[in-house]
Order: sequence, then structure tokens, then C-alpha cells
Amino acid sequence: MVNGRYEVIIIGGGPSGLTAGLYASRAGLKSLLIEKGIFGGQITYAEHVENYPGFPEGISGMELGERMREQAGKYGLEILQTEATGVAVNAKDRLVKTLDGDFNSDTLILAGGSNRRKLGVPGEVEFTGRGVSYCATCDAAFFRDAQVVVVGGGDAALTEALHLAKIAAKVTLIHRRGELRATHILQERAMRDPKMAFIWSTTVKAIVGDEMVRQVILTDVKTGKEARFKTEGIFIAVGLLPDTDFIKDIVKLDEAGHIITNEKMETSEKGIFAAGDIRHNSGRQAIAAAGDGATAAIYVQKYLTEN
Repeated sequence: MVNGRYEVIIIGGGPSGLTAGLYASRAGLKSLLIEKGIFGGQITYAEHVENYPGFPEGISGMELGERMREQAGKYGLEILQTEATGVAVNAKDRLVKTLDGDFNSDTLILAGGSNRRKLGVPGEVEFTGRGVSYCATCDAAFFRDAQVVVVGGGDAALTEALHLAKIAAKVTLIHRRGELRATHILQERAMRDPKMAFIWSTTVKAIVGDEMVRQVILTDVKTGKEARFKTEGIFIAVGLLPDTDFIKDIVKLDEAGHIITNEKMETSEKGIFAAGDIRHNSGRQAIAAAGDGATAAIYVQKYLTEN
């Protein structure tokens, strides 16, 4: 039951937020975690997580997120599934506004993570759900034996592509650069996969089709030449945008919209902390986010003791 005033409110239920909730509630703090989507955050889109300590055989991102949520709730952490829409600061009071009411707290940990970046090209919005996807784990089954493309060159793009290659007939990765940014092991797997092909130094100009996606219009970044490429689906994995619109007038952000913190996870606003992908110079890994969450909760305890 969600009620009363809290010593700490955590916004975000990914690895950073859930770890912060675990540490705060185990320390005996009256704690509330607010999450608008799936517990576990972006990691839930990963079919198989191999680099999280304690799971030598790997674990699905969905299961890892659920285990984190279960563990965080063992020590009295209250959890509310709704969207935080704003924050107001008044003296020692932090008011969190949500779609289900307002909640007061002494401190706040911002752990809202990031949202998938869009390409911003014609056809992207119109064909979302009709051939345009941002999650292979969610939608790959709809593209069995199909010809699909993945846009991007980082870990997320290759993870999506490798998952799709198990189901689709062929996966073509389109990348704006001449080399990948993904980790070496993912690059090796992708290069070895007989179902995968690569189009280098190319961007997507538009997505076209009828009732479903049929083609993408491509632009060679070196020559400017355009070409049409037939595809039955396009999976977009071109990075993440920090979820900070609701807090941008309260704490200091960098040019990309990430929250600036010190090593204690303190933001520019006293009593407000940030952890995980939402903050400037984050490691963008689940284990790094969990460490941020633990650090934030530890310094929340110190702050409450000293103020």
C-alpha cells in the first residue's frame, strides 16, 4: 500500500532503481519506487545476458529484471506502477507528481533510464507496428523467414540482429560508419553468422510501403547516392535518449540531456540523486547501473543523517 511521507522516492525500476530500492529498504528507510513500464528497464529486451556477475551460464534480461524486483521488494520497499510527470522542490520537501497522485519525500533518486532513439525519417511513425520495431525480443516472431534490416552499429544493434538471425531468413545491418562500435565478441558472432549481411557508410532516408513496410530508401554518406532496398521489416537500434524531460528545470543536465552528478551520485539540487543510464558519463551497462543505485542509496542515508 502506497501512503504517507517517504524518506526516499526512487523514480525508475531498472537495475539502478531496483538496487537503490534494495539498499534503501534494507537500511530501514521508508522507501517508494515508481516505475511506469517493465521492471528491469532496457535489460528486459536482452534475450540472453552473459556479462552480469553471478550468472555464469547467462540469464534472460526479463528474468534478471524480475529477480531484481523480487529481491528489492523483500525488505519493505513500496512499489507503484505509474508515470512520474514532474518534481517540485520546496525547502526540505521533494514532491513527485504522478498520474496517480502526488507523493512527498525527504530525498529523491532519479533512475529513470533512457528511451529508444528514433530515426526521425518519413514513414517511421506511420509504419511502427507494421514493419517498424525497436525490440527484436518483442517482435522477432512476426518476421519468421522474412528479409529484415537492423539499423545501428553498437551492442544493442548487434544483439538485435543476432536474435533476428535465429528466426528471419536474412538480416542486413545498416550502419552509418565503416566499422562497428559493438564489443568484439558480438562483432565476431555477427561476422560469422551466415544469415547476416552488412551495408556500410549508409543511412536510412525514408521507410516506404503500403499496408506494411516494403522498402527503405538509403543514402550513401560518402557519395550522397540514393538506393532502394527491399525489406519486410526494419529494427531500429540507434541509441538511447535519457528520460529527463520531467526534471530538466530542477537539476543540471549536459547537452545530451543526461543528469550531471558527482561521485556520490548527487545532482545540482540538494537532496536529489541520480543513478544509471540517466546520468552523465554512465557506463551504460546493467552492472554499472546497479553500482550507481547502491552508491546513491548509501549517500541518501548519509544525507538524511546529516540534514
